[in-house]
Amino acid sequence: MSGRGNTMETPLEEQLITAWVRLTGIFKNTRITKGMVYNEAIVMLVAYNRYREDGKGLVSFKEIVSETRMLKSLVNRTIDSLVAKGYLTRCEGKDKRTTFIRIVPENIGGFLEVHAHSLELARNMMQIIGTEDAEAFVRISDKIAAHTKA
Repeated sequence: MSGRGNTMETPLEEQLITAWVRLTGIFKNTRITKGMVYNEAIVMLVAYNRYREDGKGLVSFKEIVSETRMLKSLVNRTIDSLVAKGYLTRCEGKDKRTTFIRIVPENIGGFLEVHAHSLELARNMMQIIGTEDAEAFVRISDKIAAHTKA
């Protein structure tokens, strides 16, 4: 499907869709969240990134929905599960209409074990594609995400 060796070149749009499907399949079938439910690991990553930024890790429900592209109901169930497991705590905003979550620092170890596995997979990917292509992948992914915000 890449068009190599064909007399007719495959259009770039077709190549892009094929690459997207192939990559999505690889990501979907590679368990990057060993030891934690995938949606939980994704929500925890958003909270953890905020925690690393400011040491507090306060993230609004709306930010989690926007960043993860998960349905609100799924985010709610996922947060409930993480709260029950002691990874997160819920906090009300000043106007009580905004809900925030925050990482429980004492219980972050379980997530960090899962995250270490994800980082190892990322390192393996970087060995395959190299630093320059890894940086390009991040840049391109950020660009696509910035133009497709929910």
